[in-house]
Amino acid sequence: TIIDEYISSGEAKWGQTSSVILLLPHGYEGQGPDHSSARIERFLQLCAEGSMTIAQPTTPANYFHLLRRHALGKMKRPLVVFTPKSMLRNKAATSTPEEFTEVTRFQSVLDDPNVADASKVKKIMLCSGKVYYELAKRKEKDNRDDVAIVRIEMLHPIPFNRLRDAFDGYPNAEEILFVQDEPANQGAWPFYQEHLPNLIEGMLPMRRISRRSQSSTATGISKVHTIEQQKLLDDAFNA
Repeated sequence: TIIDEYISSGEAKWGQTSSVILLLPHGYEGQGPDHSSARIERFLQLCAEGSMTIAQPTTPANYFHLLRRHALGKMKRPLVVFTPKSMLRNKAATSTPEEFTEVTRFQSVLDDPNVADASKVKKIMLCSGKVYYELAKRKEKDNRDDVAIVRIEMLHPIPFNRLRDAFDGYPNAEEILFVQDEPANQGAWPFYQEHLPNLIEGMLPMRRISRRSQSSTATGISKVHTIEQQKLLDDAFNA
C-alpha cells in the first residue's frame, strides 16, 4: 500500500519527490518462493514518466556507481534494487579496483566482454541479474562464439539507446532471446515485450526463454528448481 499510494505516484499526485532506496532480495537459487518474491513485474507496472529507477546490477562496481549516482545526482526519485543473494558468494561477480576508480558512471547496459569476433554472433541473449553468470558459464563450456550476452543493469527507465547501440554491434545477429529466471508471466519480460520493440525501430525479433507461467514465484522443491534451471539453459542455447 505504501509503495502503490506514495512511493510510485507521490510526485504525480502531490509533487512530492523521494530519494528512498528499496533493496529487495530476489534470486532463483532453489530456496523456495519467499526467496524469489520481490515481484519485478509489479514494480515495472507501476513505472511511467520516469517515476522510479528499477535496477538489478550484476557487479560490485556497477552497484557502487548506481548508489553514488543516486546520492549525488540532481534527479530525485525512488530507487528499487533487486539483489540476488547468490552473487554475494559468486566468485565471478567481482570488480577490479580500476572499475571503481577509473569508471566514473553507472552503466545501464553491459555488453558481452567475451566476444572475440562480433561478426560471428547470430544470437543475442538479453538478460538481467544472476542468470547472466550461468549463461556466461554455459557459453564458455560449450565454446559458443555465435552468442553474445547483453545485460540490462537498469530495467527502468528502459535504456533503449544503449541497448540499440549494443544490438548494432552485432550486424549478423538474427534474433534476440530474452532470458529470465522468472516464470513467463513474471519478471521483466511482460514489460519489455510490450515496450522495447516500440522504442527501437527495426529491432530484431525477440522471444522469451523462461520458466512456464506460474501462480507462485518459484518452486519450493530444490530438485525441481535444479531441473527447471537446467532446462532454462538448454532452451537458451539450443533454441
